[in-house]
Amino acid sequence: MNLRDFLAKLGKEGKLTRIKKEVSVKYEIANIIYSLNEQPVMFENVKGYGFPIFAGITSNRDIIAEGLGTTKDKLLLKLVAALRNPKKPEMVDKAPCQEVVIKDPDISKLPLLYHLEGDGGRYATATVATIKDPETGRNVSYHRLMEIGKNRFTARLIKKRQTRVTYDKIDGDLEMAVCIGNSVPVMVAASLGPPSGVDEFPIANALDKTPLVKCVTKDLEVPAESEFVIEGRLTRELDREGPFVDLTETRDFERQEPVFVVDCITHRKDAMYQALLPGKLEHKLLMGMPKEPTIYDEVSKVADCKNVLVTMGGGSWLHGIVQIKKKHPDDGKKAIEAAFNGHKSMKHVTIVDDDVDIFNPNAVERAMATRFQGDKDMIVKPNQSGSSLDPSGEHEPGKKTLTTKIGFDATIPADVDKSKYEVIKYREVDPNDYLR
Repeated sequence: MNLRDFLAKLGKEGKLTRIKKEVSVKYEIANIIYSLNEQPVMFENVKGYGFPIFAGITSNRDIIAEGLGTTKDKLLLKLVAALRNPKKPEMVDKAPCQEVVIKDPDISKLPLLYHLEGDGGRYATATVATIKDPETGRNVSYHRLMEIGKNRFTARLIKKRQTRVTYDKIDGDLEMAVCIGNSVPVMVAASLGPPSGVDEFPIANALDKTPLVKCVTKDLEVPAESEFVIEGRLTRELDREGPFVDLTETRDFERQEPVFVVDCITHRKDAMYQALLPGKLEHKLLMGMPKEPTIYDEVSKVADCKNVLVTMGGGSWLHGIVQIKKKHPDDGKKAIEAAFNGHKSMKHVTIVDDDVDIFNPNAVERAMATRFQGDKDMIVKPNQSGSSLDPSGEHEPGKKTLTTKIGFDATIPADVDKSKYEVIKYREVDPNDYLR
C-alpha cells in the first residue's frame, strides 16, 4: 500500500491523530510524538514551515503488518518470501516526487527536528538512502543526517556497512539520494540488510508495488511516490556528526563523518515531511524486526526454525530469541551459530523450543530457568566484531567495535523424559457460572 493510501486508511479507522495547533520543530514535536506513544500522527501546522509532518506508521508490528497487507502473525513469513523472491520494479518517466525541483537547495527550509537537548543539531532520521557500488550495484539503507549548513549535512556511515565500504574504496565523491516520506514496504525493505549485491528496491516491490524514477541530477533511482528526495554527494570532507541518541537510548558520541553536499531537492507539490524518534519504538522496530527474516533464513539451514524475535529490551538490535522444533541433540548449538550469521551485530541469542512463546518474556525466562545449564548450554565467543551502539563494547576510533557474544541453548536436552519439562496449565472456567 502506498503511503498516502495507508495514511487515509489509518484515518478512516480512527488510528491517525491529527494535530491542528501550531507546533515547533524545536523539541515540541518530538515530545508530542513520544507522549502519544508514537501512534500515527499528523501535525498540520508546523511553525515556520509550509509542510505538515507525520510520524508513527511503523511504531508497532500490527501497524507495520497492516501497511504490508498482512497480519502480525504472518509478518515474518511475508518478509522471508520477499527476501527470497524479489521483484524488479517498474521504471516510470514522470513521478509525484519530482513535481517540484529545486536546484539551489536550502535545507533550512525543511522541517528537520531538534529531538533532544544535547544533540549535535537538527537531524533528518526517516532517511532511506540509495547509492551505487561499481561492483555490487545498488544499495538501499538508512543514514541519519545532521544539518551543518545551507546545503550540507554530515552523514553517519557505519564501518563495514555497504555505503561505508563503497565510500572507502572509491576515489572522489559518492552520489547518494535520500528519500523522506516513504511507504511501509520501502521503509521495511531499506532496513533488511541483505547480503552485498542484493538490491532492496525489488524486495520492497515484492512487498507491494514500488515504481522507481531516475533522479534529476544523479545516476540513481528512487521510489516514485516518495514525498521528498534529497540528491547529493558524499564528499571526502569530514566534519562533526553527533552527539545523538541511538537504539540503546544512550547518547552516541561525536564523530568525524563525511559531509553530504546537497545539489538538488525534489518533492511533491503538497509534500509531507516524515519524522522518526531516535532510540524509540519506530527506530527500534525498523532496525530490529527486519533482521528477523535474515536470522530465520540462516537458522533454517541447520534446524527447523519456527519463529524469531529481536527484542526491545536489547535495544531491538543486540538481543534475539529463536524458536526451533528440536529434532537432533545439537540443533540448539547449531542454531546459535547460524543466528549470529543472520545478524552480525547481535550480542546475545537465546534458543528455545517450539512450545515457548517468544513474545512472552516470562515464558522465555522460564525456559532459561528450567532448560539451561551454564556449563553445558552456553557458547561464549570473545573478541567478536560487534555493534558501536553497545556502550560496553571495546571502542577504538577508526576500528570496528569488539564484543563478547554469548549464545544460550535453552532447549530441552536430548534423551530425557520431556514430560518433566512440560508447563502444566489449569483449565479455564467461566467464574460467572459460580457467582450467580
